[in-house]
Amino acid sequence: MISVFGSANMDLVAYASRAPRRGETVTGRMFRTVPGGKGANQAIAAARAGAEVAFLGAVGDDGFATELRETLAVAGVNVERLRRVPGPSGIAHIVVDDEGGNSIVVVPGANGAVTGPGKEDEAVIAASRALLLQLELPMPAVVAAARAARDAGVPAILTPAPSRPLPAELLDAVALIVPNEHEAADLTGASSPDAALDALLDRVPEAVITLGAEGALYGSRSGDRLRVPAVRVKAVDTTAAGDTFAGALAVARVEGRPMAEALRFASAAAALSVQREGASTSMPSRADIEAAFAR
Repeated sequence: MISVFGSANMDLVAYASRAPRRGETVTGRMFRTVPGGKGANQAIAAARAGAEVAFLGAVGDDGFATELRETLAVAGVNVERLRRVPGPSGIAHIVVDDEGGNSIVVVPGANGAVTGPGKEDEAVIAASRALLLQLELPMPAVVAAARAARDAGVPAILTPAPSRPLPAELLDAVALIVPNEHEAADLTGASSPDAALDALLDRVPEAVITLGAEGALYGSRSGDRLRVPAVRVKAVDTTAAGDTFAGALAVARVEGRPMAEALRFASAAAALSVQREGASTSMPSRADIEAAFAR
């Protein structure tokens, strides 16, 4: 089982030729509400990629809460530990341009009320093969979950997004960090992915830096280095590509695949996701990933 301690948001997605500049209004071509949040996205991605998944987090007492819970459950995610708290659920306002790029404003809502894993959450984490973490919950809560995983001997996989400084107590409890190239640069101050990888490995045992169309770069303290090319596709919407990659990578890892194979599996999943609109709606099934992986 994979446990996910993270955020659940309703994504309010506007599609336009480009994102507006400050003080500017642009006309969009479509608007959608799509269940998302980095935590929920990774949970759905992992479940669709073939894992048993438990989600640990919170939603509000609004109409979005019911839809968020149902979306996770329909994807096969265990939502017994998805709490309901007073107030609005988290939302993300997203603008997707005609090149498939996006800009995002996240309003935490109920996610901001999560102070850490409770005793029952810690039991779920301890029974897991891996814990997926992101940074859309308060930092003390993320640190507490990572520590619970470390104390139980469960590897914590951290996607450091949205980008922010990471406390040493979090990095000390993380087994694998998976930033994109911009987040890696923010974390390390390094000007190249290879230099950023070296800097990250001073802090965590393993790191994967996703490079968009250039693939992914992996390294470990044992000296392993891998660069896996991306699958070449026409991107429609990149909103959940990183979350899809992280969820599929976690699945491949707990299945015991060699790292090169795990990275190719995750890259195939991410490539499929960017060819579809939306976040949770774009994530591929196990069968689709295996077919793309075989090609």
